[in-house]
Amino acid sequence: MRDIGIDVKNPAGEWDGDANCPFYGSLRLRGQVLEGTVSGIGMQKTITIERHNVRYMQKYERFEKRTSVVSAHLPSCIGEVSIGDSVKLMECRPLSKTVSFCVVESIGGEA
Repeated sequence: MRDIGIDVKNPAGEWDGDANCPFYGSLRLRGQVLEGTVSGIGMQKTITIERHNVRYMQKYERFEKRTSVVSAHLPSCIGEVSIGDSVKLMECRPLSKTVSFCVVESIGGEA
């Protein structure tokens, strides 16, 4: 297992030979580190993360809620995640049309 550059827990699952694994494969991580909640697990090795933002609208003197959705690669060594779990993502090279992030830690629990 190699060091990925940030302080995260070591993955508990088994590695299945996936080259796009930051811990055992050859995928390099760089850029942003995000946290979010798992909102979908329907794709193969890919999950959908939902992030909530609240910002102040000065013109209307109120707060505005926004939601952004990010697709992320889920390595097999991270283990099982379910909808509602909190995860930590890190940016990587584009793996497909919509996937440019990789899950590096499952924080678990309902967020």
